[in-house]
Amino acid sequence: MKKLTIFLAGLGFAGLGFAATPLVTPAELEALLGNPAVRVIDVRTDRAYADSHIPGALSAPYGNWRGPASNPGELPPLPQLTTRVQSLGLTPATHAVVVSSGEDSADFGAAARVYWTLKVLGLKNLSILNGGEQAWSAAALPQDKVVPKVAASAYAPKLDQSLIASRDQVASRIDDPQTRLVDARPAAFFLGNASHPAAKAAGTIRNAVNLDNGKWFKPGTAIFLPLEDAKRVAALAGITGQEATVSFCNTGHLAATNWFAMSEVVGLKNVALYPGSMVDWTQASPALPMDNAPGRDKIANDAKN
Repeated sequence: MKKLTIFLAGLGFAGLGFAATPLVTPAELEALLGNPAVRVIDVRTDRAYADSHIPGALSAPYGNWRGPASNPGELPPLPQLTTRVQSLGLTPATHAVVVSSGEDSADFGAAARVYWTLKVLGLKNLSILNGGEQAWSAAALPQDKVVPKVAASAYAPKLDQSLIASRDQVASRIDDPQTRLVDARPAAFFLGNASHPAAKAAGTIRNAVNLDNGKWFKPGTAIFLPLEDAKRVAALAGITGQEATVSFCNTGHLAATNWFAMSEVVGLKNVALYPGSMVDWTQASPALPMDNAPGRDKIANDAKN
């Protein structure tokens, strides 16, 4: 009887236009299962999905939301994304809950990037399952292998450009004191001691600050910190929301976690994601200004003068 009450409450919330919270627990998601207004989007691999998944979940592997090999961070073309959301039956009335594996904090970036992409496409009722599939399994909640069928939607999305920072936009604001550039990568990348294989140089964008995406999680897990702790993480990094904020990394993956944390969880305004990130930045010609990249920043400054 208790489970039935929770289930009906979940139906009522979604049916009445309940505003989705950015993070849901396994118990909260279980209460929503079976509601036709709720769509569980499983972004794990096809194989992981086939082994077992949350009942009613639809498979939408993360790779299908990414760009080309030359820069996976780029947004796929709008027609391709439109086909994707329509095939999942998504509309602005849908509450979409994104589920990744929950393996670690880096894996969370897959869910955050898909969440960001859906929001860019105009969808607002969005959540991420906190802890992903591993948290669901740890809670001993039901799973199955049934592949559900849903009717395609006719939703025609338009890109919300306010959530996207382009290379030119970032380049025009690197010296703007009203803009905060936030590098989500581990310190080794920020300091120029490591780089992505597709990047043409190590280092970071000039005047960026480093906020390792892993700081938003309970150590060793993919469980997001409570709100007050997340606010402290942002404050310690000097991110107050009083300036425009641009999150970046190597290919817009880890940066999606920082964007999600700052924009959706902490609630800061005017936060954008630079999807191409350092791979895109370092492929520019002439070279763009960088820090922690011996010789690279000097070349860019000489070309500018």
